[in-house]
Parts: sequence; C-alpha cells; structure tokens
Amino acid sequence: MVSLDNSVIARYEKFGHKFEIKVDPDFAMQVKHGKEIELDKLLATDQVFKDVKAGDLASPEHITKIFGSMDMKIISYKIIKDGEVQLTTEQRKHMLEKKRAEIISFISRNAMNPQTKTPHPPIRIENAMEQAKVHIDAFKSTEEQVTQIVAGIRHIIPISLEKVHFAIKVPTQYAGRASSIIHKFELKKEDWLNDGSLAAEFFLPVGMKQDLLNDLNSVTHGEVIVKIIE
Repeated sequence: MVSLDNSVIARYEKFGHKFEIKVDPDFAMQVKHGKEIELDKLLATDQVFKDVKAGDLASPEHITKIFGSMDMKIISYKIIKDGEVQLTTEQRKHMLEKKRAEIISFISRNAMNPQTKTPHPPIRIENAMEQAKVHIDAFKSTEEQVTQIVAGIRHIIPISLEKVHFAIKVPTQYAGRASSIIHKFELKKEDWLNDGSLAAEFFLPVGMKQDLLNDLNSVTHGEVIVKIIE
C-alpha cells in the first residue's frame, strides 16, 4: 500500500453521497489517462470514506447503490476517473514539471527539422516552447498535447512530426477498450462492424509505435490484427 503521508484524496459525489479514497497522486493520474495500475501501488487504504479527514466510512449500502459493487478496483477507478483528485500546490508543480520534461523528450525523439531531416535537440525545443509560451496541462497525456504544442512552436523553429498510418481490427469483446486507446491519436476512420468488432485507421508519431502495440496487445490479450499502411 501507498504511504498515507504521500497520498492525496480522490473524491466523487453522486445523488448527494460523497465518497473519498486515499491514493498515490502520480498513479491516480495514470488511471485517469486509462492506465491499469495495481491497487497496492494506487491505494493507501482499502477503505472508502464519506469524509477521510473525519475518519467517517461510507456505508456499504450507499457504495453498492452508487457503484453497483463492493469491488475496490471498480470503486476506486470510478472515483478517480469521474471524480476529483486533490493535489497540493507543490504536487501540481511537480507534475507540471514532469509533464513538460516528458513532452520535450517526446518531441525530440519523434519530430525533425524537415529542411535538414535531422532531429532537434531537447534544449532547442525547450527554448522554442518558452518563446511561444505554450500551455501544458499536467493532467492530460503527452499524446493528447504534443500535436498542438508542435503547431505552436512551428513559427519559431522548422519542425514536423513523423507519423505512421495504422489499420487495426479488434474482436467484439475488446473493441471498446481498444477504441479508447486509438482515440488519443489522429483518427482517420472507425467502423463498428455488424458482429460488434472494430476496424479503424489512424495516424500516430513513429516513436509511439511500440507503446501502442504494447497497449493494444495488453487490452486484447494479443487478439488484435495490426497493419502498417505504407
């Protein structure tokens, strides 16, 4: 379990009932972005409160009514994804700095100068971002922000993102989760077939190729057909 000293409160309210849990702030943000995190890394306690600070536990009747289950994973994921994760000013600052470093690294690995066909060093990208005064959201994934950020610095340095054109087909039972993954990228088309399976085409930065394959294979247990369109 996570140390209570390093945890924060995640809160969810519905129908006048309030539910709170203590979570690791970094892992909670990963859950918000669709990652699967083990509960012992995510939670500081396996109890659901109506008021953490007062030590008041939520009643099992209210938990079952709102979440339809007493399964702690179902409850905690719902609270984190649909509720609010409360962070201190210092935690927010740390997360913003971490996200900024991730974005700079990602752009350096996946973008290039189209005039010279060579990558930009991280310091050049960082300086361009500062000059352009780009906005970074600590709570959004790198993939969701990088296209807009590259567009924002393009008037300062010549830069383009190399992309791969993917086509996938996913069986019915995994289609929903696979769809949430590919919607992070530039979707070309998405077809829901008569049997409930998913066929889609989309573009993503070349540096994300292996991460994407890992994610799709994880949620489909390897039952995904992937084709790279030249």
